[in-house]
Amino acid sequence: MQQRQFKPFDSVSALTLGGGGLGQVWGETTREEAVATVNLAIEKGVTHLDVAPMYGKGEAERVVGEVFKGKDLGDVKITTKCRLGTLPDDEVYERLNSSLNKSLDNLNMKRVDLFLLHSQLIQDNFQLYTLNEYRDTNTTSLSCYYNAVIPAFERLKEEGKIGSWGIGGLGQTQAIIEALNHSNLPEAIQCVVNPLNSAGAIGYVDEKFDPYKILRESQKVGVPILGIRAVQAGALTLEMDRDPHPSGFDIKDFEDYDRAEPFRSLASDWEINPSVLAHRYALSAEKVSSVILGVKNRDELLDCLDAESAGPLTQQQITEIDKALSK
Repeated sequence: MQQRQFKPFDSVSALTLGGGGLGQVWGETTREEAVATVNLAIEKGVTHLDVAPMYGKGEAERVVGEVFKGKDLGDVKITTKCRLGTLPDDEVYERLNSSLNKSLDNLNMKRVDLFLLHSQLIQDNFQLYTLNEYRDTNTTSLSCYYNAVIPAFERLKEEGKIGSWGIGGLGQTQAIIEALNHSNLPEAIQCVVNPLNSAGAIGYVDEKFDPYKILRESQKVGVPILGIRAVQAGALTLEMDRDPHPSGFDIKDFEDYDRAEPFRSLASDWEINPSVLAHRYALSAEKVSSVILGVKNRDELLDCLDAESAGPLTQQQITEIDKALSK
């Protein structure tokens, strides 16, 4: 497994095992299979695990805790997150600390290497174009972020409970751009990187959300980047392996699947599994240190390992993919 520069850890494996699949966000699996998937990832050279309380109501964290219970982490680094929302400034530290303590209990650990803000960033008066009723719980205003979240993260670092902190790279495009130009930069950011330039269902905050613009700004200012949504919630795979949610929340993911038909056609012409091709596309993006996987079993993990071992795409291949999806 290739190791890439990533300042919070010095280096990181090109692939990160994410917690969405382990927590059954992307379809059913079992605790036994999830544990086996973590063990296989580590055996194959993955040195970073990215989890969150939201992934299966702590299940992804508990899977990792089971894998490492009583063991030395070795070179493996752990990231978890907190969906904070927007709170009065004097309540922010306690909420972040409480969430972190629960995560540490699930993980059977005393600290994590990276702690991310999992709520989406917005300017103070910005109204969500959908689901605005969840604005206070799902998004964090820039004033809350600047005045309370950053100081709370720094305090947790001083207390030795986290190594570094960062942001999720989702929300209002302009707010994230502003955060990336603040005097106190995040130490890491997760950026959506896929040929559809889409966050799908989780892009519900900003109707004009532009992942490419956020990626480019992160590259420009030098914030270390972790790539997410490489297969855009399944839209860039052979077929969706789940039914739409009854609420209709994830309808964008299924619309993206239809939109991605030219991508699958191109992958077929090149005799490449579209999932492998999508991961290679994300791995080819400039200054992306690691691509976070949403796999839920060992078979899916092996496809991603094949993508990494195949190496980056050529510029001509990238151009052809972009051209096919722009028609």
